[in-house]
Amino acid sequence: MRHGKKINHLSRQSAHRKAMLANMACSLIEHKRINTTVAKAKALKQYIEPLVTKSKTDDTHNRRIVFSYLKDKYAVTELFREVAAKVGDRPGGYTRIIKLGNRLGDNADMAMIELVDFNELYNAGTKEVKKASTRRGRKKADATTEAAAETSTETNE
Repeated sequence: MRHGKKINHLSRQSAHRKAMLANMACSLIEHKRINTTVAKAKALKQYIEPLVTKSKTDDTHNRRIVFSYLKDKYAVTELFREVAAKVGDRPGGYTRIIKLGNRLGDNADMAMIELVDFNELYNAGTKEVKKASTRRGRKKADATTEAAAETSTETNE
């Protein structure tokens, strides 16, 4: 029984599973979205979200921790430069899983996992929220010109 077991072993030995998740994470960082099975996508989400959180603070210690997981210095560089710059203000939830249906060969449940801030289709609908300016009283010159305009319209009628 697997009561209380949090990790999905994905029918692999631990070394194979770690290598596979590291390779998938590097591919996700490089291509910003990948297609895989739903089970692997959920396991990859748990694997990569803490790494993206660590990339928000760029120091040597965090780079070494992320490198120990990914084992690819180009992926680490891109994670700390491009990805961290886009997700800097996001409090979490850096990836999105979209289910695609079943694979033709073996009927496996397929999904697309992507980095949220890099999808332009979903980000196009959100507009920049303009900061509400404080309303202040009108200047005296504006008030006098409006009063003069009101009196001129009253006299024309």
